[in-house]
Amino acid sequence: MVEAASGAAGRPRFIVAALGITQIISWGSLYYAFSLVIHALASATQASNATTVGAFSVALLAAGVASAPVGAWIDRHGGRWIMAGGSVLGGALLIALPWVHSVAQLYLVWAGLGVAMAATLYDPAFAVLGQLFREHQRRAITTLTLFGGFASTVFWPLTQALIDHHGWQMALMVLGGLNLLVNAPVHAMLLPSRQAPPRDDSPKPPQPARPSGLRGIWRDPAFYGLCASFTVNALVFSAMSVHLLSLLQTQGLSASHAAWVGALIGPMQVLGRSIELVFLSKVHPSRIGVLAMWLLPASLVLLAVAGAQWAPLVLFALLYGCGNGVMTIVRGAIPAELYGREHYGAVNGAMATPVLLAKAAGPLAAAMALWLWPDPRDLLLLLALAGTVSAALFGYTVRRRAVLAAA
Repeated sequence: MVEAASGAAGRPRFIVAALGITQIISWGSLYYAFSLVIHALASATQASNATTVGAFSVALLAAGVASAPVGAWIDRHGGRWIMAGGSVLGGALLIALPWVHSVAQLYLVWAGLGVAMAATLYDPAFAVLGQLFREHQRRAITTLTLFGGFASTVFWPLTQALIDHHGWQMALMVLGGLNLLVNAPVHAMLLPSRQAPPRDDSPKPPQPARPSGLRGIWRDPAFYGLCASFTVNALVFSAMSVHLLSLLQTQGLSASHAAWVGALIGPMQVLGRSIELVFLSKVHPSRIGVLAMWLLPASLVLLAVAGAQWAPLVLFALLYGCGNGVMTIVRGAIPAELYGREHYGAVNGAMATPVLLAKAAGPLAAAMALWLWPDPRDLLLLLALAGTVSAALFGYTVRRRAVLAAA
């Protein structure tokens, strides 16, 4: 049973489940739906697909810029009104999106949707859980990501069905309505305003020394090592998310077979999070992070040599999906493990900023690499090298900090 702070005592599972539903809607409508309306938006604005995709990159950039201020706000005022406001903003802009007629309008709307992402997706939700839960914030984070892992599974077919039967404009208005009529009320009614961190007087094992206050955290070299490793890791995953299907086809798979391999990754993310919840919940997040980080380059090397053979391709999807799924939990749990919960929102938001910027830059960086080295195996090995650097830096950072804390 997850223990909650006083305001949530007796209903922690209900709050996590409610937040889980809003995460499915937020991710499904603000993030995943874009890929299904690219061509329609390009036609409406008389722009190329590449220009239209750039609007989504602008959204991720805006989310990156807004993440740290959102986290700091939650530390001071709680998550109720910032997440409710983000849902209202996201819903209103999704309803407005079908009426854009120029590239400037398109980019402006998506910049606003990026701010809504910063206020409604995982990072603000993790900060809220940090204020609600005593001992088991990480378990709550894992449970929440299990919900979020089904966002694409639910919203890709739902959005496509709405487009097929009612048109893309009505589909976006329905998605906006879900944010306004479901997410905003749930956030406003169930989430707490700021409360003091709950006291827990039960005996605890000795804790490593932590930097005191935000100023001490900003001066900690480990903070920047972690940011760098998370950022490179996110850049690789982002590059692969856009180019995976085309890379699979260049290795000899048909479009449908490539789609099947890609479809395996979502369930494997959920599998990785389930394994973490059931078997690894007592292991320090930093140790799990070392394993998850190394799964990325291992999976990419495997993909580079797999060709069109199904067994190694399925193993690739297993390693890649599990690593990606667990990294979401690690990135949410690491700030509390290393720096406590008093400034969790600000620290987590600051770590999220370069990660979101990397997600925006990853597909472009991969496209430039393919232009320089057309062989897709070269791109996979280059990304594997980046993943190796990220994993090595993460491992060095957490080991170095443990040594300094014990000195």
